[in-house]
Amino acid sequence: MKSKLLTLVFAAIASAASAQVSLKADLVSWGADIPGLTLKSAGKGEPVTALAFRYSKPIHYSGPDVMEIHQDAASAAKATEGSQNTAPIPPELLERRKKEPTLVALAKIPAGSRRVTVLIAPASAGTYQTYVIDDDPTKLPVGQLRILNYSPVKIAMRCNGKTAKEMATKDSFVVPPQEDGQVVYELAYDNKGKWKMQENNLLAVNPKEQVQLIVLKSDADFFTNSDGGRSGFLQKVVLRRPPEDVATP
Repeated sequence: MKSKLLTLVFAAIASAASAQVSLKADLVSWGADIPGLTLKSAGKGEPVTALAFRYSKPIHYSGPDVMEIHQDAASAAKATEGSQNTAPIPPELLERRKKEPTLVALAKIPAGSRRVTVLIAPASAGTYQTYVIDDDPTKLPVGQLRILNYSPVKIAMRCNGKTAKEMATKDSFVVPPQEDGQVVYELAYDNKGKWKMQENNLLAVNPKEQVQLIVLKSDADFFTNSDGGRSGFLQKVVLRRPPEDVATP
């Protein structure tokens, strides 16, 4: 009985490890542009560039639900040199790199998702940290705005005059625009236990686009203006997926 149980457990683990997915993925750099990235999958594709905080051409991905991202070792070392990211390299990535030194990141695909955004942040030793955002149409409806908190502090978002929502790191929610197609929002953040208002603003939402507002904390040059300054304690990124790219595989 014990032997049979162990067999079933190992079979379940093997099945989970080899789960296959088919979807569209967008690689977005959390920093400077990252060129020369490729995905290990059932299909063949040309190297792509993950653009800084914006979308480029989506990639069709078919393969294991743990996506492998590869890059030339010298390019990866240069791109991650000087990174202040202190996140440890995942043990699974370290183990796989022993056989595949061009493997620079792993991204776990959410079960059942047909569309994802993969944020790629420089880490250490020629590797990257990934954040996978589930953009399946059931999670990110067209014509609405999703707000995500990827900053290290708690924030509060008040949209269209409704009650403010407090958001811990990695929390998210979806809000419909007003009749004029705008979302009016107020952003505040937790400053040592006290709320501090950062801004009042508005954002247009196209009824045929997937739109998301990501709140984060970054020292990337992308957020530096022409005189070398930056506005606000927190930074914001708006990702817009146009109608022609919304379609799933």
